[in-house]
Amino acid sequence: MDMITEILGPMGPIILAGVLGLILIAVAAGMFLLQPADPLKKLQSATAAPAQSREKRLRQDAGQDKLEKFSHFLEPQDEKEFSSIKLKLLQAGYRSRNAVRWFYFAQMTLGLGLLAVGLIYAFIQNSVAPLTTQQLVLYTLAPGVVGYMGPRYWVNKRSEERKKAILEGFPDALDMMLVCVEAGQSMDQSIIRVAKESRDGYPALSEEFEVVAHEMKAGKDKAVVLRDLSERAGVQDISSFVTVLIQSATFGTPITDALRVYAEEMRDKRVMRAEEKANTLPTKMTLATMGLTVPPLILILIGPSLYGIVEMFGNMK
Repeated sequence: MDMITEILGPMGPIILAGVLGLILIAVAAGMFLLQPADPLKKLQSATAAPAQSREKRLRQDAGQDKLEKFSHFLEPQDEKEFSSIKLKLLQAGYRSRNAVRWFYFAQMTLGLGLLAVGLIYAFIQNSVAPLTTQQLVLYTLAPGVVGYMGPRYWVNKRSEERKKAILEGFPDALDMMLVCVEAGQSMDQSIIRVAKESRDGYPALSEEFEVVAHEMKAGKDKAVVLRDLSERAGVQDISSFVTVLIQSATFGTPITDALRVYAEEMRDKRVMRAEEKANTLPTKMTLATMGLTVPPLILILIGPSLYGIVEMFGNMK
């Protein structure tokens, strides 16, 4: 006890007890999550009649998930909120049915874990030098807030990057789709071919087209499949493209003409975006250029004069 008090200060025993308690909780939670499923429960779930509501079917998963027993605690019970976060995760590329559950689990785990780390750090700092109440609250809560908001920030960032990648590859995919349709392939076949050919260059866009192809093969209505593509992608250009395809099918206009016009428009928009970036480049480089060139130039021009003035005052003394 004397050694612990000497190393960690007067709060050393409490800190040590807290750390040991957190370790025991983590070990117990890991053992609880990793324990094998009861065979009797597996048999009961396999033979039970599927009398589930739509809200429960949204949360149903085909495989065994360790967090399934905590689904009512980890997932939002409001269907609108659940659909919103699920769409956000789909736009970020997380397609698993358990993605919502794992997202909230990551938020809870990182929030509580970093909160415990911040608490331990605050106790250590307080044992070295007394902290004010404001500093104690800041050291304790700031890591917890960072841990809680970290998964949401990661999902938003990944979603924006994925939208950008889809937007960059969409004009090329349209050109390839137009070539396939003009060569005599159907719209479904052209989508499959575009998904296959664009897998290396634009994997995010290829993945979306593969989902569309699989849903069409399964017999889902084409208009519904295209609207789902628009929601998953979250890009305005794809939403307009879906509208063009649905209107073309509704009014009976040739799909080739619609694709040709829209592909040309997408190429023009890509050129406009490139020109916009090129026009903003000089403005972005102005501060860097001034920061790297002006101080050395001033030093070269004024340095000899300052050196001469210093020498003159030195001789006068």
